[in-house]
Amino acid sequence: MSAESASELPALRLPASDVAPFEVPLGELALTVLVGVTGVGKSTALAALRAADPETRVLPDRREVTDAVMILPVTGGPVRDREERFRLTAAYRDAHPGGMAQALGSLLADTRHWAHHWGKRPVFDGLRGEAEVAYAAAHCPRWRFVALEAPDLVRVQRLLGRADAFDQVRGAAADDLRPALEHLSGAAEVFSPAQLDELAALTAQGHAASDILAKTRIVLSERRHYDPAAAARRLRALPSERALVLDTVALGPEEVARAVGAWL
Repeated sequence: MSAESASELPALRLPASDVAPFEVPLGELALTVLVGVTGVGKSTALAALRAADPETRVLPDRREVTDAVMILPVTGGPVRDREERFRLTAAYRDAHPGGMAQALGSLLADTRHWAHHWGKRPVFDGLRGEAEVAYAAAHCPRWRFVALEAPDLVRVQRLLGRADAFDQVRGAAADDLRPALEHLSGAAEVFSPAQLDELAALTAQGHAASDILAKTRIVLSERRHYDPAAAARRLRALPSERALVLDTVALGPEEVARAVGAWL
């Protein structure tokens, strides 16, 4: 979703002063929201959900909404570097404490076509961090939340395996990987020495040192902005009919889909 195409999205558009009688903020409609940071398995779980239930429809994702609402209005063009994107979205949150939840909830839905375009069970991927979850829980009473969790070491491994061109950071290179990993900002707080050894040893599986360093930086940068544990604690405090928290290491994609289907 670009700034230019946002107004052309089926049944959704950016907020404006001229609201038609048939338009309703998305925050007032029923929606299932995935919660989780990069690499916890949201995309895989979504694919399993869609395979298990043809009624599942997925809204424009977090990346698209971020571009349209938070980044393009500031930069006028795309930004691919993940750390720069985190900086821009942090600036947006300074003015809008609800972050992505506030941005998504403010989008206007054309209720004449909502069910046609997004089906009976619309899903959004996704929210991150305690502030977004808290805002959504308080201001979007018909939203329900599925939080997916995975350890940070597993997240790095999954990022290495998915080869997404979007997962980029500048300056990710190292002649000696293990010390470079140890000196990353926040590494000592997130990874144990043994886990840093495991990350450095991933070169034996054919992964480039620069790629391992880049993916680890992404995980650390995201954690600085969004605390997944705090988000999960917030969701566990909600009534069980509003929030479900699942471990994507203990559960495979099909098991996650079955758990979500039964809960819904």
